[in-house]
Amino acid sequence: MTSPLSALNNRAQLAAAATPQIHLHEVHPFSLIQISAWPDRLDRVGHLAATAAGCSAVARPGRSLTGGGQHLLRVEPLKWWVISERENVHLPDIDRQLGTVLDLSHSRTWLRLSGDKTPTLLNHFLPIDLRESAFATGAVASTALHHVGITLWREAGAYSLLIPRSFALSLWELVTETAQQYGVAVN
Repeated sequence: MTSPLSALNNRAQLAAAATPQIHLHEVHPFSLIQISAWPDRLDRVGHLAATAAGCSAVARPGRSLTGGGQHLLRVEPLKWWVISERENVHLPDIDRQLGTVLDLSHSRTWLRLSGDKTPTLLNHFLPIDLRESAFATGAVASTALHHVGITLWREAGAYSLLIPRSFALSLWELVTETAQQYGVAVN
């Protein structure tokens, strides 16, 4: 699948920043699988989601875990996302009496931001306290970026934005234009 950002011609211009304090990277291709549980099957489906992600435990709400090259994000009380930088990750087989499995890979664009000024940049748009004490590594939150619902995930050394594909270009432009005041490099 082609990235919605593939036609951008400003990537080379942005990469030329003299001393970038923000590094911006589109993770592409990737896989994103949503696993949902019926309320009375939450524990069972949680363990199935953890197994699918290669994790030894179930991610709590608003948290993520890493295992086997994949990540397990608890994005809602009854939903987990299994996300991987590999394409075509195997969909787990879950009985429909327990919950549902849905491939969301084509619905989102994954942007990863790192660098000293990344929290400052994100706080131009996000109403979230991004200090380590409030939003530690592994934290996950549903929020809005310029009135668009996104998922924010704090990885080790980076922040990931999982944004709706249809808004990827406009949000990319907004973030990169704002980041230029800090120096930005696009990897």
